[in-house]
Amino acid sequence: MACFVLIALSSCGEFDRILKSTDNEMKYEVAMDYYDRKDYNHALQLFDLLGNAFRSTPKGEMITYRTAMCYYLTNDFEIAAYYFNKFVTNYPFSSYAQTAAFMNAYCSYQISPKSSLDQQNTYKAITSIETFIENYPQSDSVARARKLLEDLNNKLEEKDYKICVLFYRMEDYNAAITCFENMLKKYPTTQHREEILSNMAKAYYDYAENSIPEKKKERYEACIERYNTLRYLYPESATLKETEAVADKARKKLENIH
Repeated sequence: MACFVLIALSSCGEFDRILKSTDNEMKYEVAMDYYDRKDYNHALQLFDLLGNAFRSTPKGEMITYRTAMCYYLTNDFEIAAYYFNKFVTNYPFSSYAQTAAFMNAYCSYQISPKSSLDQQNTYKAITSIETFIENYPQSDSVARARKLLEDLNNKLEEKDYKICVLFYRMEDYNAAITCFENMLKKYPTTQHREEILSNMAKAYYDYAENSIPEKKKERYEACIERYNTLRYLYPESATLKETEAVADKARKKLENIH
């Protein structure tokens, strides 16, 4: 069989004949040889033909796993994730199940888009990673999975922060303030806390400037409060001088409110 495989791999005509052959055992051997030689395109063509023939058998298990690996190794992460998930579903007790579960999570991570785009796939990736950690808490890959999870959550945080800033730049101060407040609740350890406090102080000042007289006082006071929090938490902040100037203006405004 090994000799035949070598001959088959050397000829396009032979490969076409193999595709049309009804000898599934021979096709399986050739497919495995292609995979071992890193010829994933030819291996996949044969795996696609063999999936049904060897369903629920040890060879079917290997076909499904190596199909997923072929797509992963050719950077087709979306299809790879599908096949890794299929493998875990169909072969939950396989010795490869844990690896496939992690690879499903990792491929889902790779599909996650940059923070400026829709994050539906990021949420799916987070679910896949959390499921892996829950199902395999003793796995050697858990630490790596947690790092992937951290990266994805940071991406969501970055997107939320950019939305808040966008509201402020659009001069929708009420929406900006609400967005910043929600960020501090949602991400209590956010890396943007310093900028958020500064932006909130400025947003409250601008909001007060555009408010009816009855609302100005509380919004100027909120501006000063956010500045004081910024000064307390980040006494060396690069934004402190600019924010202090805004707070000073708010204090002067308050002096004229009776």
